[in-house]
Amino acid sequence: MEFIKIKETCLYVRDLVRAREFYEQKLGLTLISYLEGKHAFFKAGSSMLLLFNPDDSATKKSPPAHFGEGKQHFAFEVPADRYAEAKGSIEAKNIVITDEVTWSGGMKSFYFEDPEGNVLEILPDQGIWPE
Repeated sequence: MEFIKIKETCLYVRDLVRAREFYEQKLGLTLISYLEGKHAFFKAGSSMLLLFNPDDSATKKSPPAHFGEGKQHFAFEVPADRYAEAKGSIEAKNIVITDEVTWSGGMKSFYFEDPEGNVLEILPDQGIWPE
C-alpha cells in the first residue's frame, strides 16, 4: 500500500462558532461545510481541516463515532521564503505565539493556539521533515 498524503486532519472543538471565526476570519481558510453544533470543515491548501463537536461525533453510528479531548496538535506548511511573513501575519492579528523552535537543520517553526487551546504550528516547506 502506498499513501500519497494525509488528506484530512481532525480537531475536536465544542465552540464551533468561535472556531469558525478563528479559522475562517483570522487564518483565512475556506469554509466548505458548517452544521451548527456538529462540525465546520475547511480547505487548507490541498488538505482538509475538519472540526467536530466531540459531544456530537462521539455518538455517531456512521461514519464511526470518534472524539478527542485535550490540547491536540497539527502544523500548517508555508513556503520557506514566506515563513517570516506568516509569522508577522499571525502577530498582526493579535494571536499570541507561544513558542518558536530552531530545528537541527537550522529551520524554524512557531506555535500558537486556537480558541479551544489546540496547539497549531507553522513550518517552512523545506528542511524540517524529509521528503
